[in-house]
Amino acid sequence: MRWPVARRRRARQFAGALASCMFLAGVLSSCSSARSNLGTSDSSCYLALPTATKAVEGHGRLLGVHLFDLAALRHRAPRLFEMLATRNGGSQRVCVVAFEGHFEKSNVSKPLGRSSGRLAVVVSTTPANQLLGTVIVTRAPLHFGHPHIG
Repeated sequence: MRWPVARRRRARQFAGALASCMFLAGVLSSCSSARSNLGTSDSSCYLALPTATKAVEGHGRLLGVHLFDLAALRHRAPRLFEMLATRNGGSQRVCVVAFEGHFEKSNVSKPLGRSSGRLAVVVSTTPANQLLGTVIVTRAPLHFGHPHIG
């Protein structure tokens, strides 16, 4: 038994529409899942932003956020590591958040480094989000910008 022409046409249109919807759903779900984090290894440190902002009392402009294990921090920023070495509560990973502005020891939480400066680098443990210190410096001990390729 053959279906009438009109019914076969509707079935093909329905199948085509269903395939299009499934394709679109797949594309959209892959886009949203790819963006469910920030696409960087530092995305877990964005949970440290409220702690870091509180440490600098809301002053300054956010420059960037990085996640480091202690060995990498020791290698990339040895002076920063030395300042924080006695304060680390056993965590093997830290979040480093940098702010630009004008900072003084009296206006930040757990101050380290200079008495005043134009940069404040807030370091906290992860995942516990425990503030280790706010280091006031004149120059950033790490690169916090995004590289531009092309």
